[in-house]
Amino acid sequence: MNGKATTTRTRLERGRSALGPALELVHTGRAPTRAVLTAELGVTRATAGAVAAELEALGLIRVDSRPGAAAGSQGRPSHRLSVDDTGPVVLAAQVHADGFRAALVGLGGRIVATAPGCVTVQADPAQVLGEVVDAGAELLRRSGRRCVGAGLAVPSAVAEPEGTALNPLHLAWPAGAPVRDIFAERVSAAGITGPAFTGNDVNLAALAEHRHGAGRGAQHLLCVATGHRGVGGALVLDGRLHSGSSGLALEVGHLTVNPEGRPCHCGSRGCLDVETDPLAFLTAAGRNPGPEVSLLQRARDLLRGEYDDPSVRAAAEELIDRLGLGLAGLVNILNPDRIILGGLHRELLDADPDRLRAVVADRSLWGRSGGVPILACTLDHNSLVGAAELAWQPVLDDPLAALA
Repeated sequence: MNGKATTTRTRLERGRSALGPALELVHTGRAPTRAVLTAELGVTRATAGAVAAELEALGLIRVDSRPGAAAGSQGRPSHRLSVDDTGPVVLAAQVHADGFRAALVGLGGRIVATAPGCVTVQADPAQVLGEVVDAGAELLRRSGRRCVGAGLAVPSAVAEPEGTALNPLHLAWPAGAPVRDIFAERVSAAGITGPAFTGNDVNLAALAEHRHGAGRGAQHLLCVATGHRGVGGALVLDGRLHSGSSGLALEVGHLTVNPEGRPCHCGSRGCLDVETDPLAFLTAAGRNPGPEVSLLQRARDLLRGEYDDPSVRAAAEELIDRLGLGLAGLVNILNPDRIILGGLHRELLDADPDRLRAVVADRSLWGRSGGVPILACTLDHNSLVGAAELAWQPVLDDPLAALA
């Protein structure tokens, strides 16, 4: 009897220790069926079934009660697994040079609801983050959903472990603003449950794309993106976001790609940050950026709608060449197995993919031997989804403890 009890207890412990890995597999779409879950976890079918049932009881996933098999497949049909669309959510928020956005995000990276915010970001980070959290709290009130945490994406390097925004260059915020503490305080004051996290927007975009988008399956993923202003980079190594010793890795915006180019906010000249962002494109094309819409949207509209205009095409080619030069240098240093591009860089890749890939191949040692795949980011609002990933991580690590 004692032996049977011990065996049962051991199986139960193994099952509980597999809850987090199992949830992550379903969350990232890598375990669409219970059979795949069994194989990925390396457990028995009974254990995988118990784990799936526990996650379903927690309101995190759904197990199809009618197992099915793909057309043409052989063997016993397997129960399909999916995230529970009615389950808990996290509050995700993003602040950028042209405003902010709050959203509710479920498992699987699914955005449930969004609330765009102001157009002008105030110089006081506490005021801005208070407005962000208020917008998120209203979304939660209307949804009636349980919230298990909050995540914030900001256009600045975020120092670890302090959680301070060191260089919010395109915001009027003071350098070193304690954004993580401010955000956590506002979240708590609004009565929103769960821990609060803060990270750099491009880091979080890379995390989201690696789990749910164009970076899925890459071992060493390089992400470079330009949003509303400036250029950022991020690196995922062996499936984990690489942020360096203090959160400041991959400040790729300050690679020099044009020594005689535009002055940069960092004090240098011709950095990727000021040579390949939306303002650089609009300026090179001879267009007035104008205050009526965001720089990113204005640049996108111009590139999509007027690419046949010689001045627009010439500006795009100029930016592509400088972006390619910067990417080639990063390939030589980092040797990634995939590059993904976001923001306006995604549009430049779409406009002339052969030109960009040729520049990278010509300027990089490894590019000449076969090339590094260069793909467009595929997720809308990937920084928001990445902010949500920060908030979901404690649940992915230990679902029982996080939801207790």
